[in-house]
Amino acid sequence: MMKINVKLVGMFRIGRFKEKLLEYPSDTRVYEVVDALQLPKDVLGIILINGMHAGEQDILKDGEVLSLLPMLDGG
Repeated sequence: MMKINVKLVGMFRIGRFKEKLLEYPSDTRVYEVVDALQLPKDVLGIILINGMHAGEQDILKDGEVLSLLPMLDGG
C-alpha cells in the first residue's frame, strides 16, 4: 500500500474534501483514484502530480501529491 495526498479543487470538493491522505495499492493509476472518488470524468480538466501536468494513465508513487481540477468554464 502507498499513501497519496489527494487535493480536490472547485466543484470536486462538494460533498468530499479539500485535501486528504489516502491509501491505494502500489502501481495505482490516476484514473483509478478518479473512479474511486466517483468524480465526473466529463468535467475532469487538469491533473497534476507533484505540481507537474499528468495524465489519467500515469502511475502514482508513494508520497506523491495528486491534484484534480475540473474544467474551467466562463468567458
